[in-house]
Amino acid sequence: MTQATMLQYEAPWPVYAIDWCKTTAPGQQVRPRSALRFAIGSHTEDFRNRIAIVGLQDERVLVEDDYTEYPDFVTLVETQHGYPATCLQWQPSAAASHAWSSKAATSELLATTGDSLRVWEYTSDGQSMAASYVGRQPGGGGHRLALKTSLAGQSKVQGQGTGAPITSFSWNEKSPNLIVTSSIDTTCTVWNIDTQSAITQLIAHDREVYDVAWLPGSTDIFVSVGADGSLRAFDLRSLEHSTILYETPAPKNIPPPSASPSSSARPPTSPLLRIAFNPADSNYMSTFHMDGSDIQILDMRSPGQPVMELKGHRAQVNALGWGSTDSPLLATAGDDCQLLLWDLANYTRVPSASPRNASSGLSSPRPDAKKKVITDPVMAYTGQSEIANLAWSPQMPGMTLSTGHSTAPGEWIAIVMGKSIKALKV
Repeated sequence: MTQATMLQYEAPWPVYAIDWCKTTAPGQQVRPRSALRFAIGSHTEDFRNRIAIVGLQDERVLVEDDYTEYPDFVTLVETQHGYPATCLQWQPSAAASHAWSSKAATSELLATTGDSLRVWEYTSDGQSMAASYVGRQPGGGGHRLALKTSLAGQSKVQGQGTGAPITSFSWNEKSPNLIVTSSIDTTCTVWNIDTQSAITQLIAHDREVYDVAWLPGSTDIFVSVGADGSLRAFDLRSLEHSTILYETPAPKNIPPPSASPSSSARPPTSPLLRIAFNPADSNYMSTFHMDGSDIQILDMRSPGQPVMELKGHRAQVNALGWGSTDSPLLATAGDDCQLLLWDLANYTRVPSASPRNASSGLSSPRPDAKKKVITDPVMAYTGQSEIANLAWSPQMPGMTLSTGHSTAPGEWIAIVMGKSIKALKV
């Protein structure tokens, strides 16, 4: 009896957005399979995009070798989305106990961004889930995904009447009613999704903003990256200024500026595409450049240059994400078809040496350290094609299945390659 280390799902359309559920389904805590669910969004160049929730076909696929004639995952429910979802997230685990003004206790929330920020309510009929046997029709059996809210604010930027396309968002773990979005109109907007209102909108960058992330444990501080090549931090308690934590070096061999003033007014920079905090030590953040094959690790205590650079990919990086263990691995994936897992615990200083909590602000000094270059990941997986995106599962306890078999605890990571999704046990 071997335990499955890889599960797969073939979507009916090319996939980009993906997120793994953070908790088991309400009322389904005894059903191990409800922890193995993820949500996906299609990426087609039209207005007919879809989002779907995918779950295990049968938990026996986790342990039985001969259980191969059925797909590992099936579509539980799907709905239309119009433009592609640029980002899709499942509610944070704190949302289950949050005092929502209008949300059923048995439902879960998802959010997507594209032309607006949309919040969706997902309900699954527990009875039908327990009684669903192999071969049932996908999408049947009491799974509902309904649009709850669509939020597109007025833009602060001149000439933009309605909200511009939203590139990404971050859902606050501590106060799950707060979401901050980033937009191509240079702004970031903080929303209260419970009252369906914008709390504040600020011009965050000189050019498009591509990603945004709340500081773990904070409801005031967030960071953003964008086309101007900078990583900036904002504090909702003092919005009159931001802190530039990092700016990409100017590209070498720049041609002289042309006669037109608009092009010389904007010096060429290398845009930063993604930003993610280490959840176990929020001093550390990871980012990468557009078309870049290296990952930069930055330390909030010594802004200005990366403290580490990860060199392992042979083509552009497309996605990164931290696991959720006490010393989480960083996963990176790109156009070289590689998923690389990095263990940076030996390179990051012990968090207790510099106690820093979310309320202590952004400016605790740290001595400058020489940048470390790390070239060996702890694990590598080569997919059949370019990897566009990835998503970690939460830490999963060992499960005892209805057949009497048990699975080992651990994390899973899902990677997106065209229409194929592979879930790998870490």
